[in-house]
Amino acid sequence: MAMEKTFDANEAEQRIYDAWEAAGAFKAGAHASREETFTVMIPPPNVTGALHVGHAFNNTIQDILVRWHRMRGFDTLWQPGQDHAGIATQLMVEKELAKSGQKRTDFTRPEFLEKVWEWKGQYGATIINQLKRLGSSCDWSRNAFTMSGAPNAPAGEEGNFHDAVIKVFVEMHAKGLIYRGKRLVNWDPHFETAISDLEVENIETPGHMWHFKYPLAGGATYTYVEKDEDGNVVLSEERDYIAIATTRPETMLGDGAVAVHPDDARYAPIVGTLCEIPVGPKEHRRLIPIITDEYPDMAFGSGAVKITGAHDFNDYQVAKRANLPLYRLMDTRGALREDGLSHADSAVLAAEIAAGKPFTENEVDTINLVPDALRGMDRFEARKAVIDQINAEGLAVMTTVTRTVKDDEGTETEVSEVVPYVEDKPIMQPFGDRSKVVIEPMLTDQWYVDAEKIVGPALDAVRDGRTKIMPESGEKVYFHWLENIEPWCISRQLWWGHQIPVWYGPSIEDFESLPEDTFGAVEFYKNANKLFCANSAEEVLEQAKAYYGKELRIEIQDGTLPGFAFTIEGNGSKRPERVILNRDPDVLDTWFSSGLWPIGTLGWPEWDESTSKYFSTDVLVTGQDILFFWVARMMMMQLAVVDEVPFHTVYLHQLVRDEKGKKMSKTTGNVIDPLEIIDEYGADALRFTNASMASIGGVLKLSEDRIKGYRNFTTKIWNAARFAEMNEVFENYDPAVMPAPTATVNKWIIGETAKVRATVDQAFDDYRFNDAANALYAFVWGKFCDWYVELAKPLFYDGDDATLAETRQTMGWVLDQALTMLHPIMPFITEELWSNIKSDRDLLAVSDWPTYGAELIDAEADREMNWVIDLIESIRSSRAEVHVPAGLKIPMVQVELDAAGKTAWANNEALILKLARIDTLTEGAMPKGSITISVAGGTFALPLAGVIDIAEEKARLEKVLGKLTKELGGLRGRLNNPKFVASAPDEVVAEATENLAAREEEEGKIKAALARLAEIG
Repeated sequence: MAMEKTFDANEAEQRIYDAWEAAGAFKAGAHASREETFTVMIPPPNVTGALHVGHAFNNTIQDILVRWHRMRGFDTLWQPGQDHAGIATQLMVEKELAKSGQKRTDFTRPEFLEKVWEWKGQYGATIINQLKRLGSSCDWSRNAFTMSGAPNAPAGEEGNFHDAVIKVFVEMHAKGLIYRGKRLVNWDPHFETAISDLEVENIETPGHMWHFKYPLAGGATYTYVEKDEDGNVVLSEERDYIAIATTRPETMLGDGAVAVHPDDARYAPIVGTLCEIPVGPKEHRRLIPIITDEYPDMAFGSGAVKITGAHDFNDYQVAKRANLPLYRLMDTRGALREDGLSHADSAVLAAEIAAGKPFTENEVDTINLVPDALRGMDRFEARKAVIDQINAEGLAVMTTVTRTVKDDEGTETEVSEVVPYVEDKPIMQPFGDRSKVVIEPMLTDQWYVDAEKIVGPALDAVRDGRTKIMPESGEKVYFHWLENIEPWCISRQLWWGHQIPVWYGPSIEDFESLPEDTFGAVEFYKNANKLFCANSAEEVLEQAKAYYGKELRIEIQDGTLPGFAFTIEGNGSKRPERVILNRDPDVLDTWFSSGLWPIGTLGWPEWDESTSKYFSTDVLVTGQDILFFWVARMMMMQLAVVDEVPFHTVYLHQLVRDEKGKKMSKTTGNVIDPLEIIDEYGADALRFTNASMASIGGVLKLSEDRIKGYRNFTTKIWNAARFAEMNEVFENYDPAVMPAPTATVNKWIIGETAKVRATVDQAFDDYRFNDAANALYAFVWGKFCDWYVELAKPLFYDGDDATLAETRQTMGWVLDQALTMLHPIMPFITEELWSNIKSDRDLLAVSDWPTYGAELIDAEADREMNWVIDLIESIRSSRAEVHVPAGLKIPMVQVELDAAGKTAWANNEALILKLARIDTLTEGAMPKGSITISVAGGTFALPLAGVIDIAEEKARLEKVLGKLTKELGGLRGRLNNPKFVASAPDEVVAEATENLAAREEEEGKIKAALARLAEIG
């Protein structure tokens, strides 16, 4: 059956993918002919995810590597899977519930989790199907999920991942590597949970900076002096306050100190004294110390900074250094606290602490310094109330402003007034990437990995080369993060996720210390002081029995307070009846479970040779933005758990941007949807575009025009195959026979095939996918589709039977080799053409990769045909530069030529004359009014006098050059301006640089053309 005129990607791609899956082409070990394994772990997309350009790029690179290794006979596994995405998935389910007027808290936790699993069953495969559309050759029979095997998982969601996560937590806790502590975290008031830095979007928003006075204790005063750069006094006045500036007045209630830089002479007289927080009931206003710390910037604002350690990450570090109390002001909803002690009692305790009384974190957390009138108020409403109170008391820093007013008759006058000093200025505001609410730095109890204790092996593995990070700049970032690592917060206040395997109960000491006045009670509950950590509830019960004694009944009642339940005997003595435990309601951060991705997906801890042989894995392809959040944590976790590196190479890529280098966003309207691209241009065009821009460390600029260009490349390949078919190549070609041609053209193309094979292998081996793509493009389009097809036509049309047979065999073989080498990048069209050429052979996806080399290069054929091509291209470009009409045949003069050149000319004269549009060749001196054509071993001349209007062409080119010179001047002026380079966005500077390079290249060509015309006269 004859080939269709065009390749219909929409029709073919699903059919081809189905054929691959039916044949088991992607299963681990498919086409393996060697013992070496090659393993790639997919960065698990969120189960809520949909394919975006980042996924498309990332998975194209992985697929290229996997298909290349599979075709070379490696025992290959590309491990797929999805992350359960705690917050994202819970949000999706809550949105669905909201459609029917329901919310999460209308259900019990098990009921809600059942809803989540239902949602996952309905929508969770979306990203899988989209990755298949891209052509991803994962072993889907091993698809993993980070919640597989969880206690509430439905049928079909069996697996070991949950057990692996819980086992690691329990073992790390037993070793003291995991602990519970109170630290500052990113808190999302909408979801009421801690979130990671990666889930925070810092967005510049309009903001304000308020300037307030903190009165000095006891009415003390000091001389405040400001000096200029030369040391001259510019201001000297007596002050009874210290001024601070803040963007968050509502947090002043929790201040622990005011800090100034130790070198700031303005405040030296008052360092160590006390000042008063200027808000709250007068009788309970707190005094806080004025301290020194390196953190304040003397040149910013007043140089004095209020320190609110419980609500600011920088302040937290200052507070820790100065041993300041951390007063939490807000609840989980971002409203001012209503719990804890009364404001009056809290103020007394805070004053005692300020006076030097020792304190603990838990004691401080019971202190609620929110005035009664503000309790329960939203944080932003409280901000306004605090500002109003301070202004009413005259404790705002004041400034004079002048404005123009008009009276009833329109007469303008200037009026000056003194007003509170408030700066309008943009501020970087942290927002939850999913909730879109302002994130609150919050002091909460969370679970942490003591990362400092496990970071050493992860650092050593990269230092000693067991794991290589590409590009090398990634290693510097990796070292910087890990050498300055902080405890890793791994708990989240969600329902969807791996529930932390910790149960709480009362300590025996709690029971033994019960006061006498409890004897009449039936039950007594006390705070949980005893912790049990185990792999299951059954193990916890065994631990509890061993601790409390077997005579007591142990019960687990989630949602109740832990404690003892006891009865009172007739004589008044208390007899314990049972112990009630409850489980920690928090779940583990998804980064903790995904940190175990390499071993968890391979069946650890129950793995066997069929899976463990794929570990350690070979290459991790991922975005540089999660180098710390995921890559470094996998390194730490795998080394801590199994004492092996999880992968040997990490290939980091940047964010995929638009063609101008701008980040894609719906707001700016520059988002490229890869599924729409696949619908329009086919997956192969998108994949080839991805490969062509994948230089190590390079900026990834995705352009639809570029994708269109590579769609044209697929068309070019298809048309070349149709040419072969029409010349009966398919029916006469024997794939089992290596061509042994005699014709120079056929020898040459076989040698060119060998050259590109070596180039592509080296490029793939070096992770230079762009070099492989460019080499294949130049070979397939330029050497094969253009030159070889054209050069082979005389052999097809005028050759004898032997020449015809060898040309068919050669063209079939070269086409096969081109399809094979293109397959890792462009799998669909290559698979389709492979079966069109010969339908009775194995799929290309599981065919052998070529191994031939330089032995196929015929030096004489290579020299001759490349000489011919160079001559034709030189003639064509010279004609084009001076606008010789494309169809016009013109004479050419052979000025000088060596023996090799004469032989090459003689062997290919008809071809050269036809393709270069030359009507005659004569020998002689260089005629006046000619363009010089230089080739290896000789010189030719193109006489143009009378062929073109030289004066008119000069004028045209000079006009173009003049316009171009102005553009170049503007571009150079911008790029030579330090202010432009420093202040303009990176993408704008990069675009200007690229434009300059393109214009300079164009300028060079025009000048060369003018020089040629000058030769003519």
